This record gives sequence, C-alpha cells and structure tokens, in this order.
Amino acid sequence: MSDLTLNAETRTQFGKGAARKIRRDHKIPAVMYGHGADPVHITLAAHETMKALKTSNALLTIVLDGKEQLALAKDVQRDPIKPVIEHIDLVVVLKGEKVTVDIPVHIEGDAAPDTMVTTDSTSLELEVEATHIPEGITISVEGLEAGTQILAGQVELPKGATLITDAETLVVNVTAQVSEEALEAELADAEAEAIVEHRCKRTGLLGHQRGWANRQLEHEVVELQRGRHGAQRGGQHERLDECLAVQKLSIPVRGVGVFGVRFERVGDAVGDGHRVV
Repeated sequence: MSDLTLNAETRTQFGKGAARKIRRDHKIPAVMYGHGADPVHITLAAHETMKALKTSNALLTIVLDGKEQLALAKDVQRDPIKPVIEHIDLVVVLKGEKVTVDIPVHIEGDAAPDTMVTTDSTSLELEVEATHIPEGITISVEGLEAGTQILAGQVELPKGATLITDAETLVVNVTAQVSEEALEAELADAEAEAIVEHRCKRTGLLGHQRGWANRQLEHEVVELQRGRHGAQRGGQHERLDECLAVQKLSIPVRGVGVFGVRFERVGDAVGDGHRVV
C-alpha cells in the first residue's frame, strides 16, 4: 500500500457557510479522530486529496503543525453531480495496528470453453495491518469447468491477513454458457408469464376462474409469440376472448378492454337472473 502524504491546516470555522468557503478555496473540510483523542478539524488540498483517494484503502500521512499522523479515510462524502469531495472522515491508525477493510476481488485467466464466470462477491472483508493493506485479491479461474464454485474460505489471502467475511460466502461461480436458443426460450416463457398475470389482474378473475383462465391464456400467448397465427395476429382480441371462454365462466362481458375483456363485478345481476360468482 502506498504511503501518501497530505498537508493539513487546522480549521476554526464551522457550519455550511464556512464549508462552502473552504471548497471555494479549493480545499476539503475534514475531521480526524480515533484512539480516544479529541476530534481534530482540518482542511486538505482538494486536488492532492482527490488523487490520493483514487486508491481504495489509501493509507494517508497527515502532516499537521509539523507532526505526522497515519490515517485511513473512513467516510468520503461526494457531490452527487459534480466531481467534488464535500467532506472526509479520517480515522487515526498506528503502525502495527490491525484494521478491518474491504479488499476488492480481481479475476484473472480464462475458464474452460463454453462457460461463464460470475463474480458474486466483488470484495472481501479482511483484518490486516494498517501499514500493509493489500490493494486487491487476485483469483485465477484458468481452465475451471462448469459447476466450479469458489467460496471465501477457499481464497488464498495475503500474508498476515485474516478473513472476516463468512467463509461460506460465494465469491466466484463458473456455469455452463447458455445457448442463444435456450436464452430466447427462457425470455419468451418469462414474457408469457408476465402477460398472463397482467391480463388476469385487469380482467379481475378470482379463485377457480383465474386458474382456468391462466391455463387458457398462457397457451394462447405462447402460440401468439411463436408466430403460429401469422397473419391472424390482427384477430388477437377475438382469440383472447375465446380463451377467456366467457360463457363457461358464467361472467357476462360489459365491454372490451386492452388485450382482453372487462367483466361485471362479482355479485352484479345479469340478464337471465343469475349473479356473477
């Protein structure tokens, strides 16, 4: 881990107005605390600080009134729109002290042909010496076959590091690559299911009525998606009306809605003296 030195100045003015003035002067308000000492409010040069914090878990040497203090950035508040750091919380650390940090995971190598590598955990929480924080953890997937999984407890850690993350946490998952045909079929099934649910909600089908209509609608939607109706697609509304089988459901049609029909409400009387159930 690189040792980055930043010169600091003591901050005596506080509040939003003072903070805005500090940022206009191309500086960043910050606070430094830890090990039971009183918080120290400081300002840091904006450009140098932003460069230093591009490295994750950067160990900073803060020089204040001629004295040096090691610190880690615990919290960095950034402007949501502009590339500006608004405030930094720094935690004091000592040489030889151990700290808990998130270390990014890097994948290298190529798995076996026709496989897909997924990184389920992009970082691992480790306890390491403050002066020896690794920049990353490299995991090789070279030649790994489909079905291979790498758990946190199986990852080779840097010397002196202790794993804090649950050892059973999945880090890397190697699966068989999905063919284009299988992917299209899966997407078609998902789309058909969504359409069926949407239409049943719009028509207000309840209980056993919804179960029957689901099966009928699902079959019809799949047929339409596969293009078996071809030029008859223009008759989609009529085909869907047939699937709903209004007569079998004993539900009268009040009017036709988008992609289906609108029914009388449950309990409403119908022309032959029956009620919708």
